[in-house]
This record gives sequence, C-alpha cells and structure tokens, in this order.
Amino acid sequence: MKRVRKQRKLFIFGLILLLIGCGILLYPHILQKFYKIKTESMFRQFEETTENVRDANPEKYARLYEEMNYNEELIKNNQENLADPYAYANPAIRLEEYGVEDGIAGYIKIPVMDLELPLYLGANEENMSKGAAQLTATSMPIGNNTNMAVVAHRGYSYAKMFREIEKLKIGDEIFITNFWETMTYKVERIEVISPDEIDKIRIQEGKDMVTLVTCHPYPHNYQRYLVYCERV
Repeated sequence: MKRVRKQRKLFIFGLILLLIGCGILLYPHILQKFYKIKTESMFRQFEETTENVRDANPEKYARLYEEMNYNEELIKNNQENLADPYAYANPAIRLEEYGVEDGIAGYIKIPVMDLELPLYLGANEENMSKGAAQLTATSMPIGNNTNMAVVAHRGYSYAKMFREIEKLKIGDEIFITNFWETMTYKVERIEVISPDEIDKIRIQEGKDMVTLVTCHPYPHNYQRYLVYCERV
C-alpha cells in the first residue's frame, strides 16, 4: 500500500514537472500570439484614424503629407544629423498634432518572416519596445531619392521583431504602408557592418529604398545587419 502511494506521488510530481516544462516552452508562443492580435487591432485603428483625419480635415491631411515629405531637405543638408545618435530618438514630426494619438506612422509587412510590425517615428526605446522605428535623419517613404532606415530589436519574449531577419534573401518582398499608400520593395543586397559605418544608410541618388537595420550577431550587438530593399 505504501509503495502504491509512493508511486502515485511520484507520478503526480512528474506530471506537475511536465506541465511546468510545457508551460515554460509555450509561454513565449502565447505571448507572441497575444502581441500579434494586439498589432492587428492597432493596424485596424491606424486605418480608421487615417480615414478620420482625411475625411474630417482634408487641409490637415494635406499638411501632414507636406511635413512628412522632407526628403529633399535631407538631400540639401546632406543628412547633417545622421551622425548624431541623440537625434535618432526624437521624431521629426509630432503626429499627435494631426490626431494620431498612438504615434503609429504606418506598418511594415515581411511575408517571408511572417511578420507585421507597427512603424513609429524616432528610434527611442519606447517605440522600439512596441515595434519598428524610422531612424530620424533618414527618409520618409514618400517621393523620390529616399532611403528610410527601419530599425528594430532582435526580439523580446512577447514579439519576434527582427529576430529572424536572416530569412530574408535577395528578391524577397517587403511592404510599407503609410497614411496614403502601400509600397512594395524587394531585397537588393544584404550587408554586415560595424555600428559606426553611418554612410551605409545614406540616401542613394536615383533610388527609392528602405534599409532594415538590426543588431548582429544574435543575441549580441557589436555589429549591424543591414537589408537593402529597393522600391518596385
């Protein structure tokens, strides 16, 4: 009888350990599922906000386009703030002035990575904890002669972010949605650089580009992994 009770206790203890182990393994996947649901809701809200601003105040909507389209100014001043790490974090435009309270300027979709992320202006920690961010002093995805640097971490327990960026190969497509349209880009080349090689993310004359930037190698950060994408 004692032996049966002991075996039963060992079985229950083993079962508890198994459940704990499964919980630990599944926990990140559960968090990522909730994050995906949350971001899908954010994208719907983004589209609703865009429609509201456009329909309720067309003049404000037009001013937003004019303010975001500062790419020619970047070329004239040779992206003078590009080497200033403190300038990266400050958004070039205060979207709340246009009724965009959550700060989302669009979203990026990368099918081969099964990834959709909200896109924020300004690469500060708050924005990068929520999604991807445009590096201030690089282009907005509007007009010609552009190169928008989109930065993101290699991921958290609740979101993959750019963790699987090495899945991207030459010819793969990514999509950027802003307040006006969805644009398609194709991967042109991939490069690993040191963090101080700022010239690698400058505007390239005659090209409309998005450059994805993240830390490398995972899970370290002493290099940067760049994916250059050109607009189709």
